[in-house]
Amino acid sequence: MKTLLATTLAAALLAGPALAQDKAAQPPADAQTTPMKTPPAGGAMPAPAGTMSGTMGGMTMADTATAKIKFVTAKPAEVTSSRLVGKNLYNNKNETVGEIEDLVIDNGKTVTGVVVSVGGFLGMGERYVVVDPSSIFLHKADGKLKAMVDTDKDALKNAPEFKYNRNT
Repeated sequence: MKTLLATTLAAALLAGPALAQDKAAQPPADAQTTPMKTPPAGGAMPAPAGTMSGTMGGMTMADTATAKIKFVTAKPAEVTSSRLVGKNLYNNKNETVGEIEDLVIDNGKTVTGVVVSVGGFLGMGERYVVVDPSSIFLHKADGKLKAMVDTDKDALKNAPEFKYNRNT
């Protein structure tokens, strides 16, 4: 189950921007659609009657699962999150500048950040920063994946710290 979730998240990371720009994309035939209305003054639109708010295609925080399960036919993914997490992050001088620790997911459907551990030695003095996914470039050679950024160790060490707790 963890691998399936990781694969789905990686696919969202790579396909999200492209899918968001596809104006011709149509919802599945069995999907219930509600025309968008102008939001009331003050911001958020109320959820249509009989629906949960925040269920527009992503995972939702809830006490119980109330939506029927749906299955998708996934295209073979070139990159999955399981191939990214734990991967060293290199700069353009081929120096290791950090390690990919995790992905930050907004509203259960969009990867908005990549948690990177920087500094430290053997786990001591390590700190975390969040990098925009669009600034990480992937290179595949000889069947191996390499993650790269255009920065140096000092820039990452001086980046705003992300308070990371893996247990919550």
